[in-house]
Amino acid sequence: MEDVFAAAYARALGGGEDEVDAAASVLAAEEDWDGAAGRRAAEVVGGCARRGWEPPDLVRMAARELGARHERLAAALTTAPGGSCGTAPGVMTGFARGEKLDRFSAAAVCVELLRLYGRLPRLPALQPPGPGAAAPGTGKMLARIRALLAKAESTGFPEEAEALSAKAQHLMARHSIDAALLGAAAGEGPGTRRIGVDRPYEGAKALLLDAVAEANRCRSVWSSDYGFATVVGHTADLDAAEMLYTSLLVQADRALHAGRVSRSRDFRESFLIAYASRVRARLTAATEAEESAGAASAPELLPALASRALAVEDTTRRLFPSTTTSRLRARDAAGWSEGESAADRANLRGGR
Repeated sequence: MEDVFAAAYARALGGGEDEVDAAASVLAAEEDWDGAAGRRAAEVVGGCARRGWEPPDLVRMAARELGARHERLAAALTTAPGGSCGTAPGVMTGFARGEKLDRFSAAAVCVELLRLYGRLPRLPALQPPGPGAAAPGTGKMLARIRALLAKAESTGFPEEAEALSAKAQHLMARHSIDAALLGAAAGEGPGTRRIGVDRPYEGAKALLLDAVAEANRCRSVWSSDYGFATVVGHTADLDAAEMLYTSLLVQADRALHAGRVSRSRDFRESFLIAYASRVRARLTAATEAEESAGAASAPELLPALASRALAVEDTTRRLFPSTTTSRLRARDAAGWSEGESAADRANLRGGR
């Protein structure tokens, strides 16, 4: 019977809704439908892995292209014990019970999800950082920085947020310089990391991530069709870029919804474009100032940074030999003005 489901899934992969329904009917009729679904999912997700897709990417794609219910099944299939993709018994039964779905409806969600995965193209595989030395106390340092940023984002007192952010800036700057000098001495190479860029206003959010990545000596390549950007950089710089991007998104969202005033789509998009543009200017100025200060106390810092920047550029060109640029247009003057003002107020001191 499972061979029948494999054939039905193959037809659904290249077909439409009728083929999905037929495959779902076959799966629902399986006596061991948990095992059949798990084994088929393991095969499909294994193929995705060979094409460069990581489990978090697959969960993100399920939410992006199909919806929250498919996202929950994707998470269950990719995190279930017993294998890399839900080979443990009970995944489909538990999913159907939790979603209050009959057996056929749950099977249809599974087939739709696997059809999406089966159609995904090849991606550049994520590249782990090259061998190198980690700065002393890296884990504890990053935990302290994350805690400071979280407090800065949540407090309602500007003075407290500024003090917390200043402390985070000091810790991250010290960590970054230590990592750069140690990495240069040990020959550390750049790696890659995928960071989600969620709807709505993906273009403006990708612009913000690019600004943060550039300021942290990384390169960001946005895959607009798949809801993420691949950021190329050294480990400490990738950590800094991801943390600061997340923090700035939180601050932008808070500023955008201040006063609970209803805003048009053009206003919101213009706000975020201006916010990203102004953040880029502020970060660039801060980075240049810090590099000058660091070089004064450690003359070997600038050659180390130059070498790392060249390695990042070379890696980016190798992984993405063909890229294009896109333009974003702000259509609301009031949104642009408020976005710039919000960026001027934003705490950038969680990064360099």
